[in-house]
Formats: sequence, structure tokens, C-alpha cells
Amino acid sequence: MRIASVASAFPEYYYKQEILTEALKNDWRHRLSNPDILDRLDESMQVEGRYLVEPIDYYESLTTWGQANNTWIAHALELGEESLCKALHKAGIGPKDLGAIFVTSVTGIAAPSLDARLVNRMGLSPNIKRIPIFGLGCVAGAAGISRAADYVKAYPDQAAALLSVELCSLTLQRDDLSMAHLISALLFGDGAAATIVTGSNRKADGPEILATKSSFYLHSEKVMGWDISEKGFRIVLSPEVPEMVTKHLGKDVDAFLAENGAKRSDIKSWIMHTGGPKVLEATATALGITANDLAASWACLRRVGNISSTSVLLVLEDVYTNRRPEPGSLSILAAMGPGFCAELVLLRW
Repeated sequence: MRIASVASAFPEYYYKQEILTEALKNDWRHRLSNPDILDRLDESMQVEGRYLVEPIDYYESLTTWGQANNTWIAHALELGEESLCKALHKAGIGPKDLGAIFVTSVTGIAAPSLDARLVNRMGLSPNIKRIPIFGLGCVAGAAGISRAADYVKAYPDQAAALLSVELCSLTLQRDDLSMAHLISALLFGDGAAATIVTGSNRKADGPEILATKSSFYLHSEKVMGWDISEKGFRIVLSPEVPEMVTKHLGKDVDAFLAENGAKRSDIKSWIMHTGGPKVLEATATALGITANDLAASWACLRRVGNISSTSVLLVLEDVYTNRRPEPGSLSILAAMGPGFCAELVLLRW
């Protein structure tokens, strides 16, 4: 099983972080007791800019969940098609040759799901297996690779696609002045990415998927996720997230590696979900590694912010394209998210 390709797609609107912060300050100036808190939070984010699916002014008129979700469907299809077409082209695979497609998003919903709507748009096989995933949040990029690997392990002659589309800007709740939402409004952005996973009987040049592992942390449902109301998605983001990373990630990685005859020192590159500065710092602490070991994750965070499940695929794309390890090297690809949980993938280049 190999990751044959990975490709991303972004909306046309990109804003420097200072412009986005100023827009939020202007909107919340008369409702926040101290609007300058946004400047202090922004400094801690270490984000230089983010993509939005609509111009800034559009969000002033975004008043209902239905309106936001219709916008999500339109843009998710465009970005999903673009990133999946790129990934298929890079892998040398035609749309009709896909045996399965896994689609993950936690920022909008559709029935028929995005994968169904892409069949006609892209000429996918009418016999393709469709697996839409909702609710995994940030962890879904890594979990989706794992589930695609499970599929091609059972069908080694086939190829499966994972598509992640996250349009976090459309979850903006203008009347939510909680600290969790202020952080979310300054951290999350929009984008999409797709990856192609091939079975062992197909030739591919990407990294081999050696093993995967899922870890669920009991009684931690309130650490991260959404509260759903008539206004849509309201962020749940506990200050406990970095603590959960520090507490669990290191021992989970060590156990996973031991199960596969390896140890931490054997890992030559770390492909980790971007989270945020505190999450990346906690990741380094938990794994006993340096910020330089997480350079690809930090670069992704600075460039586009956190894009939920898409982020770890963007880090993978960077490593795949610009920081490719030596042949035979081992990598860990990992993400954590609502549950609270982690997904680990062991790769060999």
C-alpha cells in the first residue's frame, strides 16, 4: 500500500492576518469589553495569512446556517474537484479507475454527499464505493488515509482517494464572544486536499503505508468539537487540548512503533497536523523532538493557518514535494481531534 500522490486546492481570496484581525476588531468593537485582546491573541497564533472562500465583506451578511451551508456546498465541490483532479493526475490514475472515495469535512453537510455530487462532475465510476465521513474534525486527514489503506489492503489491485474539504470561515458565529471562538476566528482557514492510496498490486512511487493505529481517550468528548444550534456550528475548544497531546501522544507513538519493531529514534520525519502553536509545542514536548523536526507543520500553520482535517495533508504535500526523506526512511504521520483521539500512520519512503 502506498500514498501515490497528494495535492491541494485553495480559494481565490487570500488575506494577510493583520487584515483579518482588523476586520474582526471592527465587527466586535462594540461588543467586546477589550477589543485589543484580538491583537494579543493574533500575536500568539503565528499565522501570516489565510484563505477564505468569499471576500471579507460577504461574512457581514452571513446570518443563517442554511446560507452558510449552501455556500459550503458550492465551494466544497469546486475545491474538491480541483484537488482530486490534481491528485489523480499526479498518480497517473483516471477518474473511472478509482475503486473507492472517502470524503471528509466537518464544516458543512450535504445529502447527497460531496462524493455523490462529484461522480457526474468528474466522470467517476458509477460503481465506485463512496464513504462520506463527518465528525472526526482535525484527526480525519490521518484517519482517512488509514481507512483508505484498510480498503486497498482488502482490494490490492485497486486505488482509493481521500478528499478533505474544510471551509472553516463559514462557521463564523458573530455573536459568540467566547475565548474559544475568538481563537478559532483567528486560527482557522479554508482549503482542500486529496491523496490517492494504491494497493500493493499497483505500481506507485510514494511512501509505503506500513501500519496504522487509532487511539480513543475515554471520557474526553468535551475537549473539542461542535455544539450544534439553529445558527449552525459553535466551536468547542478546551484549554485542555495541549495537555491531552502531552499526556497521550508520546506513549501512543512509542507503543505503536514497538508493535512494528521500531523506536522513536528511527523516525526521520514527522508529518503532524498543525493544530496551533500550543499544540505544536506540546507535540514537540510529548515526542522529545525540536521545532525544526516539525518545520513542515510550522510552515503550513504560518502560511494558511489551521484547516482542520486538510492540514495534515498539506503538511504531507510539503514533505512529499519539498522535504522528501531518503529512500528507506521512516516517517510518522499523525493527527488528533474530537473524541478526543489520535490517528497514527507509519510510512516508509
